[in-house]
Amino acid sequence: MVVQVVMVHGIRTSATMWRAQVAHLQDRGVGAIAVDLPGHGSRMSEEFSVAGAFATIDNAVRDAATRGPVVLVGHSMGGLLSIEYAGAEERPPLAAFIAASCTAIPRGPGLAAYRFLARRFDALPDRGMWLTDRVLDLTLPGDTRADFGAGGYAFDTQDVALRSLSVLDLLSALARIEVPLWFVNGQFDQLRVNERLFTRVAPHAELIVVPRTSHLVTAMRPRVFNAVLDLAIATVEQTW
Repeated sequence: MVVQVVMVHGIRTSATMWRAQVAHLQDRGVGAIAVDLPGHGSRMSEEFSVAGAFATIDNAVRDAATRGPVVLVGHSMGGLLSIEYAGAEERPPLAAFIAASCTAIPRGPGLAAYRFLARRFDALPDRGMWLTDRVLDLTLPGDTRADFGAGGYAFDTQDVALRSLSVLDLLSALARIEVPLWFVNGQFDQLRVNERLFTRVAPHAELIVVPRTSHLVTAMRPRVFNAVLDLAIATVEQTW
């Protein structure tokens, strides 16, 4: 059976953010599935809910598991949701897990400040897209720049999704994850705030910090991230 990789995007973006990874995996002959969460990408008209997000991840994982061992990969919000999913009391059929740009607990003053800034940014002319485009133009390589927003931006879903994340019990979930686990963060990622705590709770996890990289590690350093995928796949192939 061939290793299967299921990828879960971050807030506002969509499955298109994984195009560089999907192409890399397909070139290797590895199964690659990138999902759209409710309220994002091809499902922009739907209402976001944590339950709906978990159902989306679970359906993709269980379908992929019929074809081979599954590596789950989540970025940012998708990573936070995937931590909770991977560490469920009823273990999902996972062989390994990569949690990218998501070593932060989404609650309390930090979450409130993030939501406030997001709402202020959304209130700018053109919902701040002129600034978003400028930052992405300056920081992302040409071969991934268009992919990041190709599925559209889920502006109307953002605050609902951020508020919903406060129900996650990430530390309890992390303590239950037994499969090989990698945390991947950019050096300048704002969600590194609880990085040490996460690695203490999950001592078997490997932490990879990518130098000179922001929160958008998958798009900013696609070759590096693809190498992490290769590492996870090789680990599964050796142990499965």
